Amino acid sequence: MSGKSTAKPVIGILGGVGAGKSTVAAELAALGCTLVDGDAIGHELLAEPAVREQLRQRWGGGIFTAAGEVDREALGKIVFNDPVELTALNSIMHPLIGRRIEQQIARAQADESVAAVVMDAAVMLEAGWDEFCTHLVFVDAPQSERLSRKEGAMGLEKTSWKKCEEFQIPLDKKAGICDYIIDNSSSVSCLRDQVRELFRKIVHTADRP
Repeated sequence: MSGKSTAKPVIGILGGVGAGKSTVAAELAALGCTLVDGDAIGHELLAEPAVREQLRQRWGGGIFTAAGEVDREALGKIVFNDPVELTALNSIMHPLIGRRIEQQIARAQADESVAAVVMDAAVMLEAGWDEFCTHLVFVDAPQSERLSRKEGAMGLEKTSWKKCEEFQIPLDKKAGICDYIIDNSSSVSCLRDQVRELFRKIVHTADRP
């Protein structure tokens, strides 16, 4: 078991790009968990004027669209090709995202209708957000399947896919610290069965006196 002791389990989902983390998180949400989506929080923050101003001061107007929105592709080309720039971006975004995550978890803990909290965030370990979790789950899938899923879903080029993972903790190390591993190399129904069993083990065990 990882992280803090809380009234309800907080389940952190880890895995590689395209492994199916979001699918597992969605299945847990359907079972009564509140989903805390770190990536979605990051996207929301990019729309805030104060955050945009910090980004503009660092990288100028070239990372913005004509409509004034952050051009994530342009920003990505900068930060994923220079560790110094990636560190600069993380120093701006990670503390803000972390505070939002903590707030959302606190709200879920206070909601009697919530069975547990599930956190889905690509850089959970790198940012230290795993400290909010009571359990860590690794979603495993072959690299070929992961790439195929991402290409089909968003047209992600292999080079971009690799760049995303180059700056993250190696997958074998992520798997090694997790409490549970889910195999997503088979069918959706097989994945769903594993998620239900995971829910039973974590949530029902926590409910026992």
